[in-house]
Amino acid sequence: MKIALNPLVLLVAVAVLASGRAPAAQPAPTNAASAGSSSTPSGETILAKGKGVEIRRSQLDKEVASVISQVAAEGRTIKPEQTIEVERQVLEQLVNVQLLNAKATAADKAAGKEAAQKRLVAAKAKLGSEEAFDAELKLMGITREAVLAKWTQALTGEAVLKREFKVSITDQEVRKFYDENPTQFEAPEAVRASHILLTAVDPKTSAPIPDDQKAAKRKEAEALLKRARAGEDFAKLAREYSEDPVSKARGGEYTISHGQMVAEVEAAAFAMNTNQIGDIVTSSYGYHIIKVSEKIPAHKIEFANAASDIRNMLTKEAIGQQFPAYIARLRTEAGVEILDEQLKAQGARGAGSPPRSPRTRPLQSPPAK
Repeated sequence: MKIALNPLVLLVAVAVLASGRAPAAQPAPTNAASAGSSSTPSGETILAKGKGVEIRRSQLDKEVASVISQVAAEGRTIKPEQTIEVERQVLEQLVNVQLLNAKATAADKAAGKEAAQKRLVAAKAKLGSEEAFDAELKLMGITREAVLAKWTQALTGEAVLKREFKVSITDQEVRKFYDENPTQFEAPEAVRASHILLTAVDPKTSAPIPDDQKAAKRKEAEALLKRARAGEDFAKLAREYSEDPVSKARGGEYTISHGQMVAEVEAAAFAMNTNQIGDIVTSSYGYHIIKVSEKIPAHKIEFANAASDIRNMLTKEAIGQQFPAYIARLRTEAGVEILDEQLKAQGARGAGSPPRSPRTRPLQSPPAK
């Protein structure tokens, strides 16, 4: 399924994710210093510096590892040669965050902290429980404290930008966008369903596993189907046994629209009745056990349910128009230098985009594998 990213407040998931060229399983970043980099008295490599700015190799490695974990948890794969581009963009984000937080007033910091707390509450509600939320964070290799700290940093930066750019989206502007873009608020027919996946492919090579292993997986799937139909908690079974890294933390749940899910699973889910547990479905990914929870007819999203997202989108656009010139000026004033030649931004991209924040994944996610 397609990933719907919230482009403004995503922290350190970098622009490469939004463009679909996401970092994934690859060798961990090296700690070897490159030409032009400097080091602290303790010998740690400094990759970027300026007035109020210092990014060390250990910081970059930690953030890149976090991005890799998030992307791997989404079932994404990329080529190892993309590593350096990921490092460049994460480094840009780290520099931008430090520059913006240095401009923050007490009011900006309070606003960032309050917004981060609200985002935490919303994320837990979206995933359904404290348990599912913590499982999701564990899958991404990040703690609740770390995610809250990053959200606070990013949202403090956003508060700075709103104040500096005098961004204030009115209720009238939100309503106008809703009224003038009706097709954007047409939700297609969908099915809310959960699945348990037992994979029939090698996770490292994506090649099919040997026939004897497939037979064992099929036998395991049959045993799980029997337990599910006997009344065991389906979500609990999914969290314990499913090999779909995207959905297992939330009990295997997806919201499926036409054309978004692997074809065999989509066809089975739309053909099933509410609360039905279907027969085992075989796809190129493996063996799926599916339970349908709800049939959702095509409908128009009500204004009250869309207003918050519209406001965030309009805020992002307003900030995005002014951000490149603003952050370039801050970098010049701070005398920011990228000391590692390999990590200097390529071409005209440079200081890029507003800071992004780490996220828990939306319910509409990549294909169920």
